Amino acid sequence: MAEAENANSLRRLDARYIGKLEYAEAWELQKTYVKQIDQEERQETLLLLQHPPTYTIGSDRNPEHLLLNEAELEERGITLFQIDRGGDITYHGPGQLVGYPLLYLEAEGLDLHAYLRSLEQVIINWLAEYGIEAGRKPEYTGVWVGDLKIAAIGVKFNKARHRRGFITSHGFALNIKAGIAAEGFSGIVPCGIEQYGVTSFNDLTGRELSVEEAANQLLPYFVKEFKYELIK
Repeated sequence: MAEAENANSLRRLDARYIGKLEYAEAWELQKTYVKQIDQEERQETLLLLQHPPTYTIGSDRNPEHLLLNEAELEERGITLFQIDRGGDITYHGPGQLVGYPLLYLEAEGLDLHAYLRSLEQVIINWLAEYGIEAGRKPEYTGVWVGDLKIAAIGVKFNKARHRRGFITSHGFALNIKAGIAAEGFSGIVPCGIEQYGVTSFNDLTGRELSVEEAANQLLPYFVKEFKYELIK
């Protein structure tokens, strides 16, 4: 009985894999959903998707960490956005699972760092199921396997206007496809970190897991860590 009561008390989450979406479209979608969640016109949401080749630069603006000029970006078909999340420059592209959790965080007892650690933990727990020992580096946000970064995290905490607290946006980027480091990360200093490299799930395991398969597998770990019930 206690377990049933606890299940009924879980907040509900609208979560789905929506395939490939242009970065600008996804950014606008996040802004719209954040307003709707603030006004309680929409359930909290997790968007899981892929982007075409894109570089995004967060609030830690260091233009020298972009190693390509405008002509080289155009030649490689990579778009560039300066956006409103924290962090430095990173890459999004095919073969990478991007997750945008749009969650309401109540003001009482709010711990923004704990939210980041929970995002990391979701990915760490999923990787552990495949025998991958992932973890953190104290000085950097994200998920690491040894000295190789497999997932970048950059978020924004949007102050709620109709409730006391914040609604999250932006989120995590988890590398799945083999060879993604050479495809996209070679044109930047990822997150401004020069001394360490980048890896992917398929590179580490030798598997050919698709991004959609990874999204479906990761979702239960997300709802368990953040204590949600999925809307069916």
